[in-house]
Amino acid sequence: MTALVQRSPGAEAVQRRGRVAAFKWLTLRRLGQVFFLLLFLTGPWFGFWIAKGTLASSLTFGVLPLTDPLVALQSLLAGHVLETNAALGAVLVILGYLLAGGRSYCSWVCPINPVTDFAHWLRGKLGIGRSATLSRQLRWWLLAGVLFASAATGTIAWEYLNPVTLFHRALVFGTALAGFAWVAVLFIFLLDLVVAERGWCGHLCPVGAFYGALGQLAVLRVDAVRRAACDNCLDCYKVCPEPQVLTPALRGAGQGVGSLVLDRDCTNCGRCIDVCHADVFEFATRFRKDRSAVSRLGEPSPVPRAL
Repeated sequence: MTALVQRSPGAEAVQRRGRVAAFKWLTLRRLGQVFFLLLFLTGPWFGFWIAKGTLASSLTFGVLPLTDPLVALQSLLAGHVLETNAALGAVLVILGYLLAGGRSYCSWVCPINPVTDFAHWLRGKLGIGRSATLSRQLRWWLLAGVLFASAATGTIAWEYLNPVTLFHRALVFGTALAGFAWVAVLFIFLLDLVVAERGWCGHLCPVGAFYGALGQLAVLRVDAVRRAACDNCLDCYKVCPEPQVLTPALRGAGQGVGSLVLDRDCTNCGRCIDVCHADVFEFATRFRKDRSAVSRLGEPSPVPRAL
């Protein structure tokens, strides 16, 4: 029993499919995060500008504008009129996340994500089990506060505190506030490590809440298409940054609940796909008909045991 408890999530997937396949989506995510950073860093580092600006607002190759929709919304609430490029950039980003899923931003783009993922991994290695209880509704209250503050002060209020923006500016421009940015990153790391498991991204970050709402009707979804093959190892729950989103898709068989993970908090990180040795999960579109009664061999399978 002890060996089972200490076994790393995904160990069976590594044995069955090999390490490369069992870490495919995690590897692609890390490459994606590096790619999005390099888009902005080639200019100050090498003098070749691909994207000018930050994740809040940028211009790629001097042609393609991209604007964080949350920044655009705060600007409008502050009483500012968006320039054409800024408005177009916000629309383009919204359309992108309506396809890919709003919280795909959190797992594929946000530079803070590797920090929180490392804190979660280290927490498990150190055996830190105690965690403060935080309501997941806190991020929604913080989002409401951010929007109210922008309207009340006439400023894009969150950008003064947003650790993503501070960190990104520190990396790209090396601003005088770089020290404060690193303090903010350290605070998030320690929060997730010793105070509350997944505390920042899962409970506090208003940006994550906003993008979750933005991508609620997104096309790309995780599908527990072979949930009948689930043997309740719970590896997917251990690695998922929002494990509560998996339950309906896995336990809904026989209850009229489809196998798609439709919760707005799903980050489409793909870790559940990586670690599942039974190949229960895969990416699909929200328009796919429920195929979860089909096993890996294409034959009807029994309903899985309750998790």
